[in-house]
Amino acid sequence: MEKKRIFILPGELVVIRQPTVIATLLGSCVAVCLYSKGGNGGGMNHYMLPSGTNDGMLAKYGDYATEKLLEQFAKIEPNPANLVAKIYGGGAVVGHLNTGFKVGDRNIEIARSILAKKGIRIAFEDVGGDLGRKIFFDNTTGDVEVRMIQKSDQRAQLEEKKKDLANRKIRTLIVDDSSTVRSVLRRALADDPEIHVIGEAADAFEARTKILELDPDVITLDIIMPKMDGVSFLKKLMVHYPKPIIIVSSVAQKGSKMRLRAEDIGAVDVVDKEELKLYQSMETVRQVLSTKIKMAATRIVRKKDAADVKDI
Repeated sequence: MEKKRIFILPGELVVIRQPTVIATLLGSCVAVCLYSKGGNGGGMNHYMLPSGTNDGMLAKYGDYATEKLLEQFAKIEPNPANLVAKIYGGGAVVGHLNTGFKVGDRNIEIARSILAKKGIRIAFEDVGGDLGRKIFFDNTTGDVEVRMIQKSDQRAQLEEKKKDLANRKIRTLIVDDSSTVRSVLRRALADDPEIHVIGEAADAFEARTKILELDPDVITLDIIMPKMDGVSFLKKLMVHYPKPIIIVSSVAQKGSKMRLRAEDIGAVDVVDKEELKLYQSMETVRQVLSTKIKMAATRIVRKKDAADVKDI
């Protein structure tokens, strides 16, 4: 007879006596597979973080999810000596930017700690590494099939980029025809320890030279500029030298055609200068723009064909 099959999501757990194959997909998350040597059933959890406070989804935390798994399993197998555990997941696949959190490692450790405290034997672990896993747990035999999930080229490229940025500041180029605006943006960003303004440019031609010389991670770009407007320059960059670009302009209000046009061409973000309160609050400039630059720095921008942007 074919066994029942269940797929569990992050923050879920299941304990079942009926012969079942329990499956889940793991990245930095961890799953504890628990079964009885007597064949009385088994269960599995899938948690995302090692610990946390009550936010309506406690099972996403390893301390609660593992304790709860053991508590529910005790209803079908009251003797802890008959319990066997296996641990899976905890891969370094999240790619947090400069946080040092190592969520996968901490997820693994919380499972080990609780199982050791309860005297539950860990028969096997398949943890860590930098790949995801899809696992299929047979709750009667304790067998687990593991299928490693290979990284896509884009995901591998993104993780490499985040790893690089974690060890240095984000190189930022400011492009605006107003020397006053450039000065305000530079001074606001100077206080952020993760950002380094490597240069300024007053027009597209000066910007082109600075981009080739300095290789910025992120470019802030005005639209209304002499010689070549920002939209035309954005098109050229997307075709010839794609970079994460944040449009900072007074003609790119929310819902405007200009804003939508810049996004369609390839800008990773658009900021209305009014939103920054340039001449009122340096703190507002810093808070809004710093956050957007850090997000933009982790984006992978793909080169476009000239035909893709010609009619935008």
